[in-house]
Amino acid sequence: MQKLDWYIIKKFLGTFFFSIALILLIVVVFDVSEKIDDFIEKSAPLNAIMFDYYLNFIPYFGNLFSPLFTFVAVIFFTSKMANNTEIISILSSGVSFNRFLRPFLLSAGLLAVLSFVLGNFIIPPANSERLDFENTYIKNPYKNREKDIHMQITPGQFIYVQSYNTKRNIGYRFSMEQFEDGQLSEKLFANYIQWVDDKNHWEAHNYFERKIDRLNERIQEGEMLELDIHLHPDDFNVRRSTVETMNLFQLNDYIEEERMKGSKNLVFHIIEQQKRIAFPFATIILTLVAVAMASRKIRGGIGLHLGAGLLISFAYILFMQISTTFATNGDLSPVLAVWIPNLLFAALGVYLLRKAPK
Repeated sequence: MQKLDWYIIKKFLGTFFFSIALILLIVVVFDVSEKIDDFIEKSAPLNAIMFDYYLNFIPYFGNLFSPLFTFVAVIFFTSKMANNTEIISILSSGVSFNRFLRPFLLSAGLLAVLSFVLGNFIIPPANSERLDFENTYIKNPYKNREKDIHMQITPGQFIYVQSYNTKRNIGYRFSMEQFEDGQLSEKLFANYIQWVDDKNHWEAHNYFERKIDRLNERIQEGEMLELDIHLHPDDFNVRRSTVETMNLFQLNDYIEEERMKGSKNLVFHIIEQQKRIAFPFATIILTLVAVAMASRKIRGGIGLHLGAGLLISFAYILFMQISTTFATNGDLSPVLAVWIPNLLFAALGVYLLRKAPK
């Protein structure tokens, strides 16, 4: 490591942490002004607001947008170096542009690893406290508004619920099918099922049951039947944001479980999983784009570079929103949807690096 490397690394990390701290301060001020009525109305304790909510809100928000903060920070200080003819002096002294990139890549790699660790293992437990606070003092009680819920609760066992009341833990127009070797072996209909906390099981009311054994069929009906099935009220009370409280390994297991159930929210969970991997890579990709853009001295100076950098930042967010919308509302693969912005900006980075001053 030479003095040049340390100089650039200090500039890089110093500008990044200063800019992210400044932006987060502004975000917190706006968030307080937006939610203060909810805090007062629901009598949220001050210590809960500070430690349960904002202490966990700040790292979550900072890590979520760290690639864009990195991009803006690199644009700013690299453009300043170019404007002061520092980059021209460095390249004229015999340092190649690839060698000049080394401290940028080291710094971006460090931030990418930090972002990966934070996003997958440290922030999820903190999100649990933040979401509990939001559900208690900001958001209204959760209501399952889904209709015609289909779910595979164990291999070969399928259930259907027309609607579910989360407050009373009642599922209406319930049916369950059991398949063995690809053949229907049992089917149950009930007007409604209800969870009984004391007994820790479901009760099917006004039920009609068919059991099929090859050519034989047995029919049973009655007013109430106790059900011993792999189903819990929590399966109907899960917000999409719950995955934010899971570390990477828990999220992977949860996705496999939701895939088995045939969950409608599976695509949202896969997008969350892929973002945790794609965003750290975006830190490195956007750093390369920023260095290639800002390393040339131009007449507009820092202002023009910052304007172009903000435009590219908004373009990245726009591409991410468009691609994920196609995944959630269309047939686009959620994995591809998350990685499309990275692939596009990686291609842009390669092009800009070829055009960068050597």
